[in-house]
Amino acid sequence: MSNPFYENEYVFNVLFEAVAEGVVVVDENQTIIITNSAAEKMFGYSKKELMHKPLSVLVPKSSHKNHDSHFKNYYQHSSQRQMGQNRDLFGAHKSGKQIPVEVGLNPFEFDNKKYVMAMVIDITIRKEAELKIINLNADLEKKIGVRTNELNKTVDDLKEEIKKRNKAEAKLKKALKKEKELNELKTKFLSLVSHEFKTPLSGILNAAILIGKYTKSEMQPNREKHLSTIKNKVDYLNRILTEFLSIERLDSGKVNYKFSHFKLSKVVNEVIYNANLLLKIGQRIIYPKNIDEIDLYHDEKIIELIMSNLLHNAIKYSSENSTIGIEIKVKDNWLIMQIRDEGIGIPIEEQNHIFERYFRAENALTLQGTGIGLNIVKGHVDKFGGDISFISAKNLGTTFTIKLPLIKE
Repeated sequence: MSNPFYENEYVFNVLFEAVAEGVVVVDENQTIIITNSAAEKMFGYSKKELMHKPLSVLVPKSSHKNHDSHFKNYYQHSSQRQMGQNRDLFGAHKSGKQIPVEVGLNPFEFDNKKYVMAMVIDITIRKEAELKIINLNADLEKKIGVRTNELNKTVDDLKEEIKKRNKAEAKLKKALKKEKELNELKTKFLSLVSHEFKTPLSGILNAAILIGKYTKSEMQPNREKHLSTIKNKVDYLNRILTEFLSIERLDSGKVNYKFSHFKLSKVVNEVIYNANLLLKIGQRIIYPKNIDEIDLYHDEKIIELIMSNLLHNAIKYSSENSTIGIEIKVKDNWLIMQIRDEGIGIPIEEQNHIFERYFRAENALTLQGTGIGLNIVKGHVDKFGGDISFISAKNLGTTFTIKLPLIKE
């Protein structure tokens, strides 16, 4: 069989051997017509071993089927192009190993016959480099992942540390604020004690001095007048000391309530009797109705303290010739007490502070008082799970309502 390429052997040898790529020329039957030294070296064959052999000897067996169909399709629509774009191509070495390659296809005609020239490049070194790069990238990503996790952990630790510091700072600020408030309360307390004790003690001293001057028997009414003053001042001081003691017990949680059975009317009578000694000219107390049959099981002294405090305030903050009303009833397992006055009232802008310790409304600053009575009352009411509320307006009087749950023995 004549080979037209051999008729121009010198020309082909010069062309084929001048390129570094492997060159393989096949005809329409995929029969190898000619190869160059680079191709023979690449695939491990001699020129004679490849001559007139099917192209499939250079294609891995796993790719024979696909390769055959691809070649036929290409031969029918042949054009110069790169083979296997977007996929890896491999050639079959004589030893059986596979070689990663790139293949460029170039169709041409010679002596009225159509041929395909394949330019083959061994890309083993490139693939190894790419694999190294892939492995390096994988290692880098792994290291980045580790560093990212470490960084995230550090950030989380920092966030937790900041959170702890903020919490500690808030706690410290709260403690400093509380200490400041305590110092302010101490200052108020000392000022309060100094003022509230000094005034009645001065009154007691003056009354005692005046009593000493009334030596004659006909001066007994004057002596009794000043003795009454001393008694009232001592009662006032005793009440203040009782309030301070109640505050200490409420704050320390050492309140020990003593429950017993008693008639509510008994307590009311004692409270009103003591309050009558404080009434101003023309003031009167309206006695509550229908309480004779009310029997309670409660702390009698606490009920008395609550009523006394509210009633004394009503008298103190009301003018002469005014009326103070007391209403008491039992409803739905609640003891409900109301004390209503016609006094100076509580300014609306200060009503939110009325139960705060040592607080006194601006229209009550010139009147004698400690500013702790309502705080104590609310403290005891809250202890029993009750409720204290009020309705008030400046110069229109105040009505306090206390609700205490009835306690079963």
